[in-house]
Amino acid sequence: MQVTYYGHSCFLTEINGARILFDPFITPNELAKHIDINNIRCDYILISHGHFDHLIDAEVIAKQTGALLVSNWEIVNWYIKKGVTNTHPMNIGGHWMFDFGKVKCINAVHSSSMPDGSYGGQAMGFLIETPEGNFYYSGDTALNYDMKLIGEFKTMDVVFLPIGNNFTMGVDNAIIASDFINCDHVVGLHYDTFGYITINHDEAVEKFDAAGKKLHLIPIGNTIEI
Repeated sequence: MQVTYYGHSCFLTEINGARILFDPFITPNELAKHIDINNIRCDYILISHGHFDHLIDAEVIAKQTGALLVSNWEIVNWYIKKGVTNTHPMNIGGHWMFDFGKVKCINAVHSSSMPDGSYGGQAMGFLIETPEGNFYYSGDTALNYDMKLIGEFKTMDVVFLPIGNNFTMGVDNAIIASDFINCDHVVGLHYDTFGYITINHDEAVEKFDAAGKKLHLIPIGNTIEI
């Protein structure tokens, strides 16, 4: 699987012939000012919840690429009213078989509202299972015991977890979460963008190393193979 980081919580994963973009928040991010969203190509856009820092560029990218926008019922309908017609609504506990594989919506412990203040539905994460590998994108969440269910019933090759603290869990809780999920490869998300969530990179990596795990902190705009 190839993973490209566009800053904050926005990743493009390329797996089993599909380009899947998660939580597109790029243009307002000063740390990602070198990224031109007009050059992003994707087949799917998955949105975890309604906060502006997870979807502000979704409308433009969806319309310019024709990508299928996947999110909860409330978010999908919000985008339909904006003229985004290629959509697929989901909700927690459900799964759907897309061309590349299976997507299941997982509970996330976090608030959610749309940029205009309207109700954003329940925040959620995504379990992705494909013939080329499996991964979990948590979106914004606190540590929660539901994660143990993933570790008990699924095998994840890599997990994308928030590590910025304050609004989500931080590094210490992310290590516990990766224990619950039984996955030792973690890609960090939701850190450094704002003063509230700035982290010490070296300290974070060292803590994961001490726990026998690998923390990937991808430079914005870079692509890695996992």
